[in-house]
Amino acid sequence: MSHDHAPPPDDTRDRYGDPDVTVDAHEDDWAWRRRIRANPHTHRIYRILVGVLGLVVVSGGAVMVPFPGPGWLVVFIGVGIWASEFEWAARLLDFGKRTLKAWNAWLQIQPRWMQAVVLLLTLAAVAMIFWGLFLISGVPGILPDFAEHRLHAVPGL
Repeated sequence: MSHDHAPPPDDTRDRYGDPDVTVDAHEDDWAWRRRIRANPHTHRIYRILVGVLGLVVVSGGAVMVPFPGPGWLVVFIGVGIWASEFEWAARLLDFGKRTLKAWNAWLQIQPRWMQAVVLLLTLAAVAMIFWGLFLISGVPGILPDFAEHRLHAVPGL
């Protein structure tokens, strides 16, 4: 049985073919980062700062993912921050971009009824998330009166 893995379908192997964890100075387009990477001490500090900043942004996005809004966008931004310094994150970002493009391409060629089903499932998931949120925290008082009264009529709220 062969344990060979197929090469990635894009240019990630060409772009990140070396075994390094971080982007090399000569692979960087920005002179200020090439200078930082030229000094091992400043490079280490910069890597730590990029790692921590990326972790904060990815974590914030992960918390936002189940709620309506830009959760996945924030996660992608955090991975993009990591990808500026770490090759594994650049490969992960490339994978995410390919997956998102494939999902969009698949959805666009589906019949309208399938697109409607996906939309309805998405709306149902958002409604369930809000229902759970309001169940735990209560209906917020900042909503207009008509919306607040209707939400209080929802079972469990």
